[in-house]
Amino acid sequence: MSDNETTVQELRNLVDRFVAERSWQKHHAPKNLSMALAIEAAELMEHFQWLDVDASRDIVHDTETLQAVGEELADVVCYAIALANTLKLDLSTTIAKKMRKNELKYPVSEELHRNEP
Repeated sequence: MSDNETTVQELRNLVDRFVAERSWQKHHAPKNLSMALAIEAAELMEHFQWLDVDASRDIVHDTETLQAVGEELADVVCYAIALANTLKLDLSTTIAKKMRKNELKYPVSEELHRNEP
């Protein structure tokens, strides 16, 4: 599987199948999933906790750390997908709507001006 070849629906199905095979649906209440998502996000943050900005960018060159970061990121994404599955939210629609809202909140002209030296 790769990002260029895999659809969001295929990822949703992968997570859903994993959950179903273990009969975990009873544990996948939105409350539980949102808490698990926050916990996994905290585990992801641990890898960057004491690094400066440049060192955090350099992780891409450290194979072992990058793999650990990737695993935590995968946990975050899987819980987000499990939550979307449980709530029957269409991720593509939800993300597109949120990005349109963000575009209004953070117009390009203001961002470019704010980032000038």
